[in-house]
Amino acid sequence: MRVHVVSDVHGRVDALAAAGDGADALVCLGDLILFIDYDDHAQGIFADLFGERHADTFISLRTQKRFDEAREFSRRLWASLEGDPRSHIEAAVRRQYKALFGAMPTPAYLTYGNVDIPRMWAENLREGQHVLDGETVELDGLRFGFVGGGLRTPYRTPHEIDDETYAAKVAAVGAVDVLCCHIPPAVPELLYDTVARRFERGSEAVLEAIRDTQPRYVLFGHVHQPLVRRTRIGRTECVNVGHFRARGVPYVLEW
Repeated sequence: MRVHVVSDVHGRVDALAAAGDGADALVCLGDLILFIDYDDHAQGIFADLFGERHADTFISLRTQKRFDEAREFSRRLWASLEGDPRSHIEAAVRRQYKALFGAMPTPAYLTYGNVDIPRMWAENLREGQHVLDGETVELDGLRFGFVGGGLRTPYRTPHEIDDETYAAKVAAVGAVDVLCCHIPPAVPELLYDTVARRFERGSEAVLEAIRDTQPRYVLFGHVHQPLVRRTRIGRTECVNVGHFRARGVPYVLEW
C-alpha cells in the first residue's frame, strides 16, 4: 500500500492535481486556502483585495507581534470595501475551494487545518473525497485517525478551537496505527519555525496520546519551516510531512 500525504496546500492547485500520482490514496492534513503568503506578499486573498503594499504592512505588524495594530490596520482596510467584508472573503474562499477540490485526486481522506472554513467544504466535495475529524478509517490493515483544526492563538485564524474540544477529538480517535493531525504534538523542536522565528502551538493531548497508545506514525504539518522535521517518541515516528505550497511534493508512506 502506498499513501501520499500533504499538508498546508495553501492554493497549490497545480501540484495538488499530481499529488496522488502513483499512490493508492491521498491524505490531506488541511490548510487548503491561501489567505496571505508570508513568502510572497503579492499572493493570497488579502493581497488580491488590498494590494501587495498593504499586505507588506499587515505581515510586518503580525511578524513583530503587534497584533492589536495589525487588527486595526486590517479593520480599516475591510471597512473600505463596499458591502459586508465577509461576502468578499467568502467569495474568494469559494473560488479557491472550487479549484482545489476539483483538482484533488481520489480517493482522498482529509481533515481541516486552522485556516480552513469547514462549513464550506461540503459545497465542493466530490465522490471519493472523505472528510474525517475525530474519526478513523482503515486502509489496507492500518487504522488511521484524523484530528483537524488548530488551537487558540493571537492570530485568530478561522478554525482555532479550545484545548478541551481538541482533546475530546483526540480521545474519540483512540488507539490507531497512524494518527493524522494538522498541528504537531507539543514537542518544542517540532513547533519552532526557523523562518518566522516563533513557536507555533502544538497539542498536549496528541503528545499524551502518543505516550499512551504508541501509534506507528503521527503525521502533521502546520509548521512550515520546522527546526526538526521528525523525531521519535518511544516507538512512534513523528513526521512533519512538509509545506506543500513550497515543496509541491507529497510525503510517501508505504507498508
